[in-house]
Amino acid sequence: MVNDDFAARLKLALTGATDTSLVYLGNFEVERQWAVGERSLPRVSSAASGAMVGHMDEFTLLLAGAGDHVVLKAAPDPDYLAYLKGLGLELPTVHVASGTDARQSVTEDALGDPDLLVTLSELAARGCRLVAHGVSTAEEDLARATGLPLAAPDSATCKSVNSKVYSRAVADELGLRQPAGWGCSTVAELAAAVGECRALLAAGRRIGVKEAFGVSGKGIAVVDDERRLDRLHRMIVRGAEAGRVSFVIEEWVAKAADLNYQFTVSKDGSVRFDFVKEAITERGVHKGHRMPADLPAGTLEEIRDAAELLGGRLAADGYFGVAGVDAFVDPDGGLYPVIEINARHNMSTYQVPLQEKLIGPAQVALARYYPLPLERPLPFGEVNRMLDGLMLAHSGGTGLVVNNFATVNAGAGSGSFEGRLYGVVVADTTEELAAIDQRITERLGEG
Repeated sequence: MVNDDFAARLKLALTGATDTSLVYLGNFEVERQWAVGERSLPRVSSAASGAMVGHMDEFTLLLAGAGDHVVLKAAPDPDYLAYLKGLGLELPTVHVASGTDARQSVTEDALGDPDLLVTLSELAARGCRLVAHGVSTAEEDLARATGLPLAAPDSATCKSVNSKVYSRAVADELGLRQPAGWGCSTVAELAAAVGECRALLAAGRRIGVKEAFGVSGKGIAVVDDERRLDRLHRMIVRGAEAGRVSFVIEEWVAKAADLNYQFTVSKDGSVRFDFVKEAITERGVHKGHRMPADLPAGTLEEIRDAAELLGGRLAADGYFGVAGVDAFVDPDGGLYPVIEINARHNMSTYQVPLQEKLIGPAQVALARYYPLPLERPLPFGEVNRMLDGLMLAHSGGTGLVVNNFATVNAGAGSGSFEGRLYGVVVADTTEELAAIDQRITERLGEG
């Protein structure tokens, strides 16, 4: 599916050399830091969900290589590491932050660990560079505290590019198709957009109200009547500082398929298209990817063209690194090539090394997670036994590759909890893929 080494290409794009030693941080949902001080919609969160997000940092194990380093909130299960090595994967050196807090990112944990800061400072002296899932002020603090240079733009640039308001403005500027809508940076712009929406609602259409820095289905409200729109409007403007807001309001368009594509912008401004995948979502929440994406005729070229335009625009604004774009195909087969730009790594970013090393060019794959209702921590060895005969054993084979095990036990410690087993199911045909996926689901349910 992928013919060259993405990790080496990423190093070259970020540092100018393919052999730079990198220190990876999996600070997932960095949008929470970017959103500090911004107006938001009502939402529900929990310590359990925070712990799950925090332990998604283990995905970095598969993006880093033998000469690299990763900082994690917890030490990986030794049997899981042995399993990855048994597949022929070269793993990085792991550094674990002490005294981790589920409410904090791995970056914040590292900042609170004096011994780890010393270790990271020693890596800086050896020429290592710091690469995060996304860059906020916390990652800049860690870079200053350790001397590790960030192989990324500054946090202000990353936040700006990641804003949904920026995405709408850039798509308008480049002439890329998008739903009818408005990016709102002031209270006056928001009021004007709300007024425009009344005609859409009167025509029976729905409206999406989106926080500029919402993530994983949070910070979005879908509205189908004026009264609710007015309530949201009043709530947003109440307490808005200096008349400033950051929201997008747009028509909620019917979809036939959600897509996610990625390109990499090099420091020299060149743009490399990486891939497009079909995104699996449920109520706006990302659940996984299908690979390869089943695209209507001509759509891949449209996406490549959009990536080239967007990459050039991002480079002009000082951004370099991985950019992921959410897009979709409408029921008539038409492409909406940019719904939002993510100025960070994406879930699919961490899957690329597995594609390169383990998935054959003619094979199909499904990246997803399996929910596991648990009463106690579950070791990897037990899961491996439960799925005996369904785990991928070698490159080009079929079965499940586990690409994050830390999330299985992220919620352990307070009675029953739900874990998540993240993996990529590989098969030779779509029918075989569905059958293996079903057998894994049944087997885990029986366990």
